[in-house]
Amino acid sequence: MPPESLRAAVALGLVLCAGVGCKQKPADTQARPAAQQVEKSAELPKPLVQTVLTSEERQTLTPDRIVRGLREGNERFVSGTLTVRDHSAQVRASVGSQFPKAAFLSCLDSRIPIEDVFDRGIGDVFVARVAGNFENTDILGSLEFATKVAGAKVILVLGHGDCGAIKAALDGVELGNITPMLSNIQPAVAHFAEYAGEKSSNNTEFLKMVTEQNVRMTMSDIRSRSPIIQELADAGEVRIIGGVYYMDSGRVHFIE
Repeated sequence: MPPESLRAAVALGLVLCAGVGCKQKPADTQARPAAQQVEKSAELPKPLVQTVLTSEERQTLTPDRIVRGLREGNERFVSGTLTVRDHSAQVRASVGSQFPKAAFLSCLDSRIPIEDVFDRGIGDVFVARVAGNFENTDILGSLEFATKVAGAKVILVLGHGDCGAIKAALDGVELGNITPMLSNIQPAVAHFAEYAGEKSSNNTEFLKMVTEQNVRMTMSDIRSRSPIIQELADAGEVRIIGGVYYMDSGRVHFIE
């Protein structure tokens, strides 16, 4: 074919391809995106549809085993290896019933995602929250329901580092209903009456001391103020423990 005819044929072909949306790519270029997509998909973890705990399964668990599981779960949280869960599937699976293993009394603080901190799923734990994680009549009633009625076998009182409620109690903050609320924390402050250092939120050592003491006193008060829970604890059916969550590491310091 003469050069002029060849050039005309090529030009005509390009025009026709443009008109019908024709695209030409080398074979290896066409195959590469698909292969990359398969490889990328293989790298993504598939959500696990874990079976929501049944009554029979919980019955086989002892309080000690549940506590051990909470410790192990916190280690996974700290290391960034949380269990992948399909929460939507778990929610649907738990519509008809719930059989939580444990009940938490936590601070109101928004930076403490209880289920994540202990690597728990939907239906695994009850969570009660109040600023300063102290007990009152309503909290005690909730914990009695969680244990005596619903069958949870562990109560965990969880404080946390740099707690605003503890700081406010140390500094004598007075504001509306916050004032009587903070009176629930004052016994932990008064416990260190002989402490020689500065007794304010500026003293990180004192803040930590009062935070831990508040958890310990709450654990003790739950026992003394709830004969129902005390009876369950004495029978070995419920274990009461505490902990302080540190946000800078994600680690929980457990208190027995």
